[in-house]
Amino acid sequence: MTRAATARRLASATAYGGGSVALGGVALFALLREEARAARRKVEARTSKDDPPSGDGIYGRGKGKPLVFTVLGDSSAVGLGVDKSTETPGVLIAAALTELAERPVRLVRLAVSGAVSRDLHDQVDKALAEQPDVALIMIGANDVTSRTRPTVSVRHLAEAVRRLTEAGCEVVVGTCPDLGTIRPIAQPLRTFARKWSRDLAAAQTVAVVEAGGRTVSLGSVLGPAFASDRSMFSVDEFHPSAVGYAQAAAVLLPSVADAVGVWPAPDRSVRPIRRGTVRPVAQAAARAASRTGTEVQPAEVRGSDTGPRGPWALLRRRRPTDLPTPEEMEESAETTAVGEAAAPA
Repeated sequence: MTRAATARRLASATAYGGGSVALGGVALFALLREEARAARRKVEARTSKDDPPSGDGIYGRGKGKPLVFTVLGDSSAVGLGVDKSTETPGVLIAAALTELAERPVRLVRLAVSGAVSRDLHDQVDKALAEQPDVALIMIGANDVTSRTRPTVSVRHLAEAVRRLTEAGCEVVVGTCPDLGTIRPIAQPLRTFARKWSRDLAAAQTVAVVEAGGRTVSLGSVLGPAFASDRSMFSVDEFHPSAVGYAQAAAVLLPSVADAVGVWPAPDRSVRPIRRGTVRPVAQAAARAASRTGTEVQPAEVRGSDTGPRGPWALLRRRRPTDLPTPEEMEESAETTAVGEAAAPA
């Protein structure tokens, strides 16, 4: 079955063989289970027990009403693995967004380390109370490692996106990262982890686009570089380092800014639209899952409301933008109202 067909089937919440691929026998299943346990023990032994400060607060100057930017999801949205709020994806994006918008941005981080997609319900409840203009969701890795049925994961994500968009909030989802880049995961589990995470990312894309949001494929963030460069990972070799989070934020920022209409026009970071860029959503999702940095959003095709088995989607490949370094962020924090000053160390 093609990834497009798998993505469509998962997003439609139909049967999916118990939520995983066929494992080829009891012996292989036992091997994969033991490798998963070994990887989990290694990662948990090295993972920081404390989240970095949230960095919640208002960024930028000016008298305009602040854009409200909420960050939902799991430890990747929290920034687990770094020590300073200025190194977390939420703060990096908020600080850059205020420059693009030329108005203050209020950051509210609601993500929780260890969260899976079903936990988004409570996070969305809290987000709606903030009346957000744009929400970033980063979710999926824990759904794979906890062996949550993909249909269940996708259903909860779609519900979260739908609730936010119906409230007038723009939504950008960083899809499930490629777990095949995680060093503590041995073969053959690594190969399966790559397939599971990419299939989930494609299914997430279908569900999010149909719910009115847009996705950005995080994949391996830097492709082969992320898999081979240890500096991209924190000490636990599972969560990104400050450098890794900065790269993820650089990939996500253009889509977040474009969602609220503040990305510079003409958008020179977007490659020219070629024939075939607008595709049926399942095909777009499958293509994006293996191409890091690809954005997928709803599209309209003249004379046709939907494509084969679903709506149309627009694919864009954006070049990551330059973000301030952590050191530059710290310098700017001295002259902006940054929430870390009031947050516990």
